[in-house]
Amino acid sequence: MNRRTLGVAVAAATFLLDQASKLWLIHVFEIGERQPVRLAPFFDVVMAWNPGISYSLFPASSAAGRLALLAVTLAATALLAVWLWRATTRLATLGLGLLVGGALGNALDRAIYGAVADFFHFHVGNFSWYVFNLADVAIVAGVGLLLYDGLTQGGGGRAGDGPG
Repeated sequence: MNRRTLGVAVAAATFLLDQASKLWLIHVFEIGERQPVRLAPFFDVVMAWNPGISYSLFPASSAAGRLALLAVTLAATALLAVWLWRATTRLATLGLGLLVGGALGNALDRAIYGAVADFFHFHVGNFSWYVFNLADVAIVAGVGLLLYDGLTQGGGGRAGDGPG
């Protein structure tokens, strides 16, 4: 499988897994009515709506604000897709595919619900980590892969940079 096909396949799989998990948790499992569901002493499944971006920064309470966040997300995703298309290493392409799929999953939430659906909550004692979803996991993993690729390949994931 060539790098571009891999990147598009990873983006599509990430998007589909994220949306399938959200649809199941919201509409089949009905997490909103059952929450919190304790899976471990440090991990719950809950229903949380994030009207902003990461860590609920820049919450958008108006339709114009939600549209602006959606537009910024789609513009950033388009730039990531161009980077994916030009990436020169499989690792960078994999990371960018995770980023694009995760960003599109959260963008669809914002378009449909006006906020991003988050479910997974880690906590220990009084320490509480933010609530996140599979798209967020993919985005963080994608950034990690891009950092690793940049450190080990000398930036081979950037357009025009290749070994040799």
